[in-house]
Amino acid sequence: MTSIDYREFYIDGGWQSPATGSTITVHSPTTEQAIGSVPAAATADIDRAVAAARRAFDDPQGWSTWHPKQREAALERFALELESRAGETARRVSQQNGMPIWLAEQFEGGFPAVVLRYFAQLMVDAPEVDERAGMLGGTARVTRHPVGVVGAVVPWNVPQAISFLKLAPALAAGCTVVLKPAEETVLDAFLMAEAAAAAELPPGVLNVVPGGRDIGAYLVEHPGIDKVSFTGSTAAGRKIAEACGRLLRPVTLELGGKSAAILLDDVDLDASLESLFGVTFLNNGQICWLNTRVLAPRSRYGEVVDALTELARSLTIGDPLDPATRIGPLVSARQRERVEGYIATGRAEGARLTTGGRRPDGLDTGFFVEPTVFADLDNSATIAREEIFGPVLSVIPFADEDEALAIANDSEYGLGGSVWSADVERAAGLATRVQSGTIGVNHYSNDPVAPFGGIKNSGMGRELGPEGLHTFQHLRTVYLPPAS
Repeated sequence: MTSIDYREFYIDGGWQSPATGSTITVHSPTTEQAIGSVPAAATADIDRAVAAARRAFDDPQGWSTWHPKQREAALERFALELESRAGETARRVSQQNGMPIWLAEQFEGGFPAVVLRYFAQLMVDAPEVDERAGMLGGTARVTRHPVGVVGAVVPWNVPQAISFLKLAPALAAGCTVVLKPAEETVLDAFLMAEAAAAAELPPGVLNVVPGGRDIGAYLVEHPGIDKVSFTGSTAAGRKIAEACGRLLRPVTLELGGKSAAILLDDVDLDASLESLFGVTFLNNGQICWLNTRVLAPRSRYGEVVDALTELARSLTIGDPLDPATRIGPLVSARQRERVEGYIATGRAEGARLTTGGRRPDGLDTGFFVEPTVFADLDNSATIAREEIFGPVLSVIPFADEDEALAIANDSEYGLGGSVWSADVERAAGLATRVQSGTIGVNHYSNDPVAPFGGIKNSGMGRELGPEGLHTFQHLRTVYLPPAS
């Protein structure tokens, strides 16, 4: 294939030369070959990007002052340009991180335009003023305003969808953004920048500047940034929270997870298997909200283990660009080593490996690991407590609903989860007792209209829904005197 190479950053509405000659080379996790490159940002490049975003935000006639309908028109152009590149976006993401192409077409090709339109319309429909009769006489007039320049730091696993969890509400609210993509997935970010340029977003409204962890840290603490939005590991999130706390800078953190799927004793396993795949092995296990702890009733434990084992064995492993592939490679050799380390730990601690646990036959090139299922373990096992970020499940037995709830809640994390039952209301009742920011009944899906985010070590703040818009706004109250 032809290498995809960029030589400039998207800053201030155009393509600008980098401050240094450093580059980021992207390798395919399928072929292990180089597939493209982009410049690597230095601190001077971040400085330029933040300055451009600041000018755009502070412009008295600029983006932050536009009526929501004006911004809606610009974001509609952006959405159309993204849609015209949807196929190429999906292909680039799949080539970079191993996401199966059929999933990339939905998450990476389709979702960004959907969420852009959602937040643009939400701003148009929002009341401009909230007037409240004062208890002490007079009136309190409350208005919402864009928070300012946003530093957005995004991961490699679902790069475009996660970028637009931040970009869509921030831009709709009137903020300007400096986006730092992960080094593993930069080619899709530059294609998105091409769409922004074609949509003629005003200079400085969106800036795309990739780099390593040091550059991300520099952006987070930059004096020109008003708010930080980060998705990534809990360890990195703690450091960012500490920095933003010291700076009194608002921050949204969407971090790791170790969610549980609770299968009640009346679950229809045959009817649920396809949806269970979507909450366990999706994207090769590389999604933070996946339900990698499967809790099964003791009365049906063997049946559940057998069903999940057969599901894992049935999944086609291979080239993520093949529409038939269900499991692609992990993003990197380092990530595969991490996953294999956890598999070794599971075995060493006495869990029973029912399938997987090794590199698939016939795929000597690429960072592949077979879908893996462990049984006969409890919630104290390392693989049941720590986020693996790969296709590895732990199937844990429970005696009754109270024990299932106790196991589900016995976690440092609280991001996703699901409850499965033939009785939807029974499942929903249990779901409300699970300590998690989000949870599904007989499926799991992040709907744009509802807030998404975690509790405990899974982060703080929310994305999506009106709540996701409000995190990019601050409130202003004007006290009006009593009528004379």
